[in-house]
Amino acid sequence: MRWDLRSKSLTTDVAGGDQRTILMGVLNLTPDSFSDGGTYLEHAAALDRAQQMVTEGADVIDVGGESTRPGADEVPIQEELARVLPIVETLSADGIVVSIDTSKPEVARHALESGAEIVNDVTGLRNPDMLSVLSETGPGVVVMHMQGDPSSMQQYPSYQDVVGEVRDELLQSAARAKSAGLLASQVFVDPGIGFGKTTQHNWSLLAATDILAATGYGVLIGVSRKRFLGELLNEPDPALRDDATAAAAVACVLRGASALRVHNVSLLRRAATVADAIVRAE
Repeated sequence: MRWDLRSKSLTTDVAGGDQRTILMGVLNLTPDSFSDGGTYLEHAAALDRAQQMVTEGADVIDVGGESTRPGADEVPIQEELARVLPIVETLSADGIVVSIDTSKPEVARHALESGAEIVNDVTGLRNPDMLSVLSETGPGVVVMHMQGDPSSMQQYPSYQDVVGEVRDELLQSAARAKSAGLLASQVFVDPGIGFGKTTQHNWSLLAATDILAATGYGVLIGVSRKRFLGELLNEPDPALRDDATAAAAVACVLRGASALRVHNVSLLRRAATVADAIVRAE
């Protein structure tokens, strides 16, 4: 699987034909993200954390200036830009592949102009103006599925067939990206674990990673430290869910996931390396 970006490419194939899962390290420049909100608000702390994740094996740093946790309020555009642009510009200048985690076309445009290679849109490109940004800039893109929006998505999530409905809506989002001139190789799909889903919906979607991979698009899975893992293990502290994250991530790689969005890069690189070895043996 190759992921073509704005000016670069990432691949899961390394020397000798080996499989290597793409890791996207999470860098939240927010005061209210569920796991590490407020930790990296200072410029120096954010840059140090990004460099650490790259050293630990991250292929991409996913920079976000607005929390998308359940119940989160929307952040004004200028505030989000002030949070993310200095970090995007510095990391990109250092040759690090940066993803901008935003659903706002204006933020995406400025971040791409500052060197970002990927747009990670939790709304699956619902805003037509985002398609214009993609058409003009040609980045890699993650289209995520979300039922509702962060302020209300966990109130009454409901599906007749969660796997079929999420797959079909992801294909529609991918088609929107292609209508903006992107190639299929530029598009990764993300089922949006925890975004308008019950705990059982989450488990069903993870078990169906192979069905999503069968669409031909790269599949990115984001389960890192999420609430449903804490519910299973009776662990209220998100920072103590990394072992559960690793277990779920390995299962998804074995079912065809090409990329993982994670907080603990060091642990997940080791876990993914084991999963990748099993995939090669198959």
